[in-house]
Amino acid sequence: MKKWLLGAIFAGVATIGAACSNPSSMQGHDMSGMNMKKEDASAETSKQQLPFATDTEVLSGKEIHLTAKEALLQINDQVKLPVYTYNGSVPGAQIRVKQGDKVKIVLKNELPEPVTIHWHGYPVPNNQDGVPGVTMDAIQPGETFTYEFTATVPGTYWYHSHQKSAEQVDKGLYGTLIVEPKNEEKVDRDYTLVFDEWMSDPNAESNMNMNMSGMDHSNMNNGNSSDHQQMDMNSMGHNMNMYDIFTINGKSGAAVQPLKVKKGEKVRLRLVNAGYMSHKLHLHGHEFKIVATDGQPLKDPQPIKDELLNIAPGERYDIEFIANNPGEWLLECHGNMKGTDGMKVKIQYEGQANNTDKANAKENLPMVDITKYGKYETGPFTLDQKYDVEYTMDLGTAMGKNGMIYTINGKTYPDTAPINVKTGDLVKVRIVNNSPKDVHPMHLHGHFFQVLSKNGKPVTGSPLMKDSLNVNPGEEYVVAFKADNPGNWMFHCHDLHHASAGMVTEVKYTDYKSDYTPDPNDTTNKGE
Repeated sequence: MKKWLLGAIFAGVATIGAACSNPSSMQGHDMSGMNMKKEDASAETSKQQLPFATDTEVLSGKEIHLTAKEALLQINDQVKLPVYTYNGSVPGAQIRVKQGDKVKIVLKNELPEPVTIHWHGYPVPNNQDGVPGVTMDAIQPGETFTYEFTATVPGTYWYHSHQKSAEQVDKGLYGTLIVEPKNEEKVDRDYTLVFDEWMSDPNAESNMNMNMSGMDHSNMNNGNSSDHQQMDMNSMGHNMNMYDIFTINGKSGAAVQPLKVKKGEKVRLRLVNAGYMSHKLHLHGHEFKIVATDGQPLKDPQPIKDELLNIAPGERYDIEFIANNPGEWLLECHGNMKGTDGMKVKIQYEGQANNTDKANAKENLPMVDITKYGKYETGPFTLDQKYDVEYTMDLGTAMGKNGMIYTINGKTYPDTAPINVKTGDLVKVRIVNNSPKDVHPMHLHGHFFQVLSKNGKPVTGSPLMKDSLNVNPGEEYVVAFKADNPGNWMFHCHDLHHASAGMVTEVKYTDYKSDYTPDPNDTTNKGE
């Protein structure tokens, strides 16, 4: 199930840190010695024959059909890239259903390789979770698979392939899932914005990977943290970051469609990070409230103005504002990386032609601390209650025989110790990031957890229920959840390069027996 060579391949392009503010970038970094080869004529011809990606559609109803297929994405007026899509668009079709609906989604695979769908953040039954080799066989080219589950929990979620996900999600194989509450508070405008990063020269990655795999690591012992080793990890992970185009809904810069509003309207923005970098977002000209994170509502959110909202890989934030300041304003990413300038969208008041705003992406603004945001009240879990299972997750970075590895308690998947539970258990997990420079956005499948403390200090804001938690170097969190969804569930870093290089464990229910048996002859089933 696990192909260890992937660890070496993906390690070379590991995306580290909060991208919009990380000073390391491709600017000023000489790549001329890396022997990058151009696409050959046949590949170029094949690319030109692909259909152009279409606009993202919204699908609802009792049966929804998705087709995984190739397309050519026009990111801006200069760059078009071959991509993988659900229904011909990046992001793929938005699936929009009501709380309580029975959801039936038929996926047809027209790609040249196997795929799946994982419902990120959604507590589906385990056999619908879409992890090849763990919950299902990968869907082969030409085949179809039907996913079925009940939309029990409202909120903003997303879906993506979990088959070779570091590659396939990178190619655009994702979409959004919106579950509307039965008694939803109405807004006048409801926009979904999906953030991602791309390489203007995707061939550079494969060439760099080849060079990385040929490096001499003979002087580096697995798990050691010598200065020499750290220097090599830094050079591979930080300086060779080739993601130089940042996008919103598959477009960059002037190609991003403006968001239209009218004075007096209540506007909801659903922010989804489908990429591998954190992005610090600034809404100009308006106060806003963070009403939900990872689909879960926050208690009595207070207004925020001119503060940055950091959205990490896999996370979602729903924000709302009143359009009370006519003109044209930006929602933009802050930082100084090469792609930062392209990650901004205009908020345009109808009937207001004047441009009243300008970008200020390098301005130093305070950051929202979500652990102190909203009104405090006791959530479903507390730090001092009794737990049936306690687990410490020590996140680390090391050098393996084939390149960088990312570890949990010194091990890489599938050798990581699982979190063994039984149905009904209360589980407490301490997550500590001991990687010197790597940020690890940790994602739990099939469950929501409550964040109880950060760096030893209890959460003082709203009860914080999440499925994806960003853990910076040196940080420590304590989270808790109830084992209320039997199955075998992944708990992994959502920098998917890190996951493919080992940073994965499982929550395994000892009282659950899966009806799925992996096909021993299917070498395509990869859980990452």
